[in-house]
Amino acid sequence: MDRSREQPAQGSEMPSLAEKASKRDRWIAVYIAAISVVLAICVLGGDNAAKEASNKNIEAANTWAWFQAKNMRRDALRLQIAELELLLVTHPEFDENARMAIAEKIATYRQQEEQLTSEPSTGEGLNELFARGKALEAERDRARSQDPYFDNGQALLQIAIVLASVAIVSGGNLALILSGGLGLAGIALMVHGFHLGSPEAFEAGKQLLSEVISKIVQLTNQ
Repeated sequence: MDRSREQPAQGSEMPSLAEKASKRDRWIAVYIAAISVVLAICVLGGDNAAKEASNKNIEAANTWAWFQAKNMRRDALRLQIAELELLLVTHPEFDENARMAIAEKIATYRQQEEQLTSEPSTGEGLNELFARGKALEAERDRARSQDPYFDNGQALLQIAIVLASVAIVSGGNLALILSGGLGLAGIALMVHGFHLGSPEAFEAGKQLLSEVISKIVQLTNQ
């Protein structure tokens, strides 16, 4: 009689444990899905940063090449101006027409020199090219500084996914705790990587991440 009374109690306890384990595994699966989405965003951020660094480096190199070509042209004009001015000083015997022709040539060269030095209307003057080259180098360096954060974030997020999968198989909590810590660290590195970029990229990444998390929460509650 005692054994027959104990059997229903044991039978009712076993489904409860199995149900808890199944629910735990489902939540871990949702967590893995969320981390996988964050990993995809981190990979996208890293790829964009690498492309940005490469593109800005090419643009900066082209800008400096154009700057050097114009600078050489300006130096040549300055030498010609100096030679013509010396010619006027050392040859006082030149008649008025010759001296006027040389003076007009000097004025033309000076105008070209000024145009090479600064041309705000087209942005192709040496001053404008110098500022543009420095700005492109700053953007290139910023993109290069982003890339390591995305790379390290990807590594941590991938390890977090592996540990979460191990937690499902083993049924233990240590691997899950470690996975959560590494996942948070990976997310922090990714967010910092976006933060180092332009404010627009940071806001776009933050908005995309919030939308993904809200979608996952909606699917979980269904």
